[in-house]
Amino acid sequence: MNVQTILAVAGAIGFCLVAAAFAIGTTIGNGVVSSKAVEAIARQPEARGNILQFLIIGVGFVEANAFIALGLALYIFFVVLQVPSLATQLLSAGH
Repeated sequence: MNVQTILAVAGAIGFCLVAAAFAIGTTIGNGVVSSKAVEAIARQPEARGNILQFLIIGVGFVEANAFIALGLALYIFFVVLQVPSLATQLLSAGH
């Protein structure tokens, strides 16, 4: 096992971990923001319009963090580790 193989495998595993973490984090974040909005509407139904505005803003921030994490994971995968070129080199060297 050479260094290129280890880098390719580590890059793929790292990409999967970051992608899973942002998916789970986004899901939890959206659930928390939504549940707090429902609680606030239940306590004060007349403020429903304002609460829904803040709900949309809160969900937007959570989703923005997810896209930043995805961009970082893709940057690490394609630019830093160059996994596709490493995989191509490994496959061509195997034949």
